[in-house]
Formats: sequence, C-alpha cells, structure tokens
Amino acid sequence: MEEARGDEFTQDGTVDLKGNPVLRSKRGGWKACSFVVVYEVFERMAYYGISSNLVIYLTKKLHQGTVTSSNNVTNWVGTIWMTPILGAYVADAHLGRYWTFVIASAIYLSGMCLLTVTVSIPALRAPPCDQADVADCKQASTLQLAVFYTALYILAIGTGGTKPNISTIGADQFDDFEPKEKKQKLSFFNWWMFSIFFGTLFANTFLVYIQDNVGWSVGYGLPTAGLAVSILIFLAGTPFYRHRIPAGSAFTKMSRVIVASIRKWNVPEPSDPKELYELDLAEYAKNGKYRIDSTPSLRILNKAAVKTNSKDPWMLCSVTEVEETKQMLRMIPILIATFVPSIMIAQINTLFIKQGTTLNRNINGFKIPPASLAGFVTLSMLISVVLYDRFFVKITRKWTKNPRGVTLLQRMGIGMVVHIIIMVIASLTEMKRLSVAKDHGLVENGGQIPLSIFIILPQFVLMGIADAFLEVAKIEFFYDQAPESMKSLGTSYAMTTLGIGNFLSSFLLSTVSHITKRHHHKGWILNNLNASHLDYYYAFFAVLNILNFIFFLVVSRFYIYRAEVSDSIEVLKENRELLKLKDKKEMLMVN
Repeated sequence: MEEARGDEFTQDGTVDLKGNPVLRSKRGGWKACSFVVVYEVFERMAYYGISSNLVIYLTKKLHQGTVTSSNNVTNWVGTIWMTPILGAYVADAHLGRYWTFVIASAIYLSGMCLLTVTVSIPALRAPPCDQADVADCKQASTLQLAVFYTALYILAIGTGGTKPNISTIGADQFDDFEPKEKKQKLSFFNWWMFSIFFGTLFANTFLVYIQDNVGWSVGYGLPTAGLAVSILIFLAGTPFYRHRIPAGSAFTKMSRVIVASIRKWNVPEPSDPKELYELDLAEYAKNGKYRIDSTPSLRILNKAAVKTNSKDPWMLCSVTEVEETKQMLRMIPILIATFVPSIMIAQINTLFIKQGTTLNRNINGFKIPPASLAGFVTLSMLISVVLYDRFFVKITRKWTKNPRGVTLLQRMGIGMVVHIIIMVIASLTEMKRLSVAKDHGLVENGGQIPLSIFIILPQFVLMGIADAFLEVAKIEFFYDQAPESMKSLGTSYAMTTLGIGNFLSSFLLSTVSHITKRHHHKGWILNNLNASHLDYYYAFFAVLNILNFIFFLVVSRFYIYRAEVSDSIEVLKENRELLKLKDKKEMLMVN
C-alpha cells in the first residue's frame, strides 16, 4: 500500500502472473506492448518466410501441379487460421493467454525445426526434373510427403495457440477504465498490423530470394532462427505484462445460454427486464468486469434469464451472459461477409505467384523471385496504414465526429470495393498475358512470355491498400465488439474468416477446374498457365466480390454497435472526475 501512494492499481481486473493486482505505472501500456510488437515482427518474418514461397517449393521440389500445389497451400494456411479457435478455448477456459502462448510457441518452434531439417535432406525430396509440365516428372513418395506435411501441420497446431492470444495480450496492456489508455488502444491495432507487415516485407523480399537463389536449407533456417529470437523477446517482457485471469470458456457460456433458452422456450418472459436474473453490480466491479443491461434484440435468448425454481447454470443464466452471447451471434453475418475477401487474399501466395513464374523476371542480370512481389502488398499496406492513421482519420473526423474517422464497418466496406477493382484489373492483365503468349507461339510449350513480371504489380499493390482498410478494421471490429470476457474468441473470429476463406479457395479452384473440363473442354486452370484461362477465373471472382459487397451492405445496415468508443471515453472521464471529488471530500472529512 505504501508503494501505491501517488499511484493506482488497474481497474480492469488485470493481475501479475501470481494473481496479484498490478500498479498502472509498473506494468502494461506501450512499455509492455513494445515487446509484443517486436515479437510480432520476427514471428511474421518466420511464418511468411515459409508460406510466401511454399507453392514454389511444392511445384519445383515435390512436383505438384497448379491445382494440387495451390490447394495444398490454401488447405495448410486455412488450418493455420482455423486452429486459433482451439487456442482461444484453452486460453479462456484453462491456462490463460500467457501460458497458452508460451506452450504453443514451443510447439510452433519444433515444427519449424523439423521443416528445416526436411528441406535440407535430399532424400526427402523428389528427384530433380526440368520438364515444363510437372505431370511428366517423378512424383514425391508417400514417405517424403508424410514427413513434409507432418512438419507443416505441427507448425499449424503451434500457431493455433499463438495467433489468438498474442494480439489480445497486447490489447490487454491498456486499461479500458482509464480514458488515456482507452484512447491509446485505438491506435494499437494499426501499429499491430504495421509490425506484422514489416516482418512480412522482410520475408517476401530477402528470404524468398535466399530460397530461390541460395537454397531452401538456408531459406528455411533463417525464419526458424527468427522465430526463436521472437520467442525470447516476448519472454524478456514478462515482468512488464498485465494478465487476465481465465474467465471460463466463451463456448461454454454461449452453449449454456442457448440450451437454457431452448429448455424454457414456453416460459413467459416478464415485461420488466429488471425481473430477469442478474448478479449484483458489486460482483462485476470486484472482478473488473462490465454488467450489461437487457436488450430487445434476439429476445428468444432472454428466456435463459427468466427465473424458475432451478439454479442449474444450464437452466438459468444472468442477463449479462445472455447479452454477451447475443453480441457474439450478432457479429456472425459480418463474419460471413468477410469470407469472400479472404478468398481473394489466398490468391496472393498461389495463383498470383504462379502467374509470375511465366513472365520475364530478369532486370540487368538480377532474377526477381515471383514470391517477392508479395512484398509490394506489404509495402503498400505499410504506407497506407500510416497515411490512414496520420491524415485520413484526422480529415474525416472533422466531418463525422467519430474518433476513428469512419466506423469500422465503413472502413471494411472501402476495402471490399478495392477487392472488386483488384479482380477486374487481374482479369484484364491476364487477358493481355494470354494474348502475348498466343502471339509468340508460347501457348502449348508453356514457355516464358516476353512481358515484364511488373505487369501484375498493380494487383499486389492494390491488395495492400485493401488490407489497410479491410484487414485492420476486421481485427479491430471483432476485438472491439466482443464482450470483455470473450475477447480471445472475438480475435479468433478475425482469424477464422481467413481460414474459411482459404478452404473456400481450395473448394472453388477444384470445383471450377473440374467443371470447366467437362465435355472434353480444356478447362480454365491447367498446369500450363499459358493454355489456361485465369482471366475467366478472375472475372468470376470480380462478380463474386460484387455480390458479396451487396450482402455486406445489407447486414451492416442492420448491425448495432456494442458501444461507441467516443461515448465510453466521455463516460469514463466523468466517472473519474466524480471519484476524485469524492476522494477530496473524504480527505476533508478526515482532516
């Protein structure tokens, strides 16, 4: 208590690793976040060092065709983004975010080490082959594929525990009950994405060059070392972190509400919401949590809070638990609307790179790795985030009076419009590429087309701009709109959409490839891209994006925000002023 004089404890229920309350000046804030942000730079370098060029490794070293290699990449990336649901569950229900993250990091690192060993041993790769069509090459054996994919999916399991928790750990360093810290959190996600794409830029430029020109052993060994460094950096920040006590599984809470409302479907709901079951306000304040008042939306779930003779948690839930469940369910239509943009993102490391392998990549004797073009996604995204944060927000804030400039859903909508433009440009560019291939007699032999690889640069640059709007807003939206006790689940929503998007990409690629080969047609997607019709495929994506944007406009029109940040900040300021006045009065009375 002597140490706390002139200082104050956090009010959001955060503690140290031993469960003790923490002083605001000693832990958390940007000091703690700096370790988390630097960790993310190195970790993203490691992850994208593997994923960015994976389709090239599968094609050149394991001799897989266009559809097979692309689908294997998107299936793996889909798994990477789906496993965070499990990681969020373990963190919220059992181990807490910190220990879940630490254990998962060890699994992640072991997968990276095994993967590096796998690409370093010639016996675990298919024999070299220079055929234009990899279908004419000897395929990798079952053992070779088994070892390689075992390493990849061990890595995927590890990321399931790190991805949903690291960003949440960062956001937890800011106390929502402190107006100054609550404002700081508004910029956290922008700089969080900045750190992600800074590490990605290094991977997409330096590491892919090493993999293409020096060797896969060094090219995979460096990101493995980078991951080890990132884990050490995170652990070094342990004395400065604030932690949240596991509040129980969000899935269990939601299941209880749904089951209780179904079991009491015929019980009449009282006209006065105050007659519904709820805990005392002091119970929430003690744990640094919020109590939520009953709302009329999704009223069927209010049945779960109707009082009966039973105290069984599967028969009776508090109003706050009901409202938390409602909020997570209300976000599902928005979640669905982000699936299609996630399909577009999946093309960056698959078909976009495959296109690059058919174009002229030489500049004054320097051969550009096709995967390095993904670096322009990163670069344009970095520039766009800075411009957005420094200029766009300030300009639009004057008109909208919103501290974010525009709402999160409006920002997401702008990103979706950019995705439509991307696919239109990609289709037109591919038409040009195929036309040049035909003019030079390169359709059948699949030879290199005398067009610079930079002809496909606009679709990469625009993808970065789209990310600055859609991806940043998506992460912030699902975190911000999730109830306080379900933040990890909210974060996993943002990642789940990328996972489902990658799986849908695999499904669409296989389905379109199969359908377009019917009745003895050549098909749109072949191993020889010069004889393919990716222009049709991209045009199909453009139409899909337009339809999805219309759906997004409809669901966002009916979405009700959990709380406006500006309002909550003003309320916090007023409450703090009242508390200060109360303290002064008590001191005067004592004197």
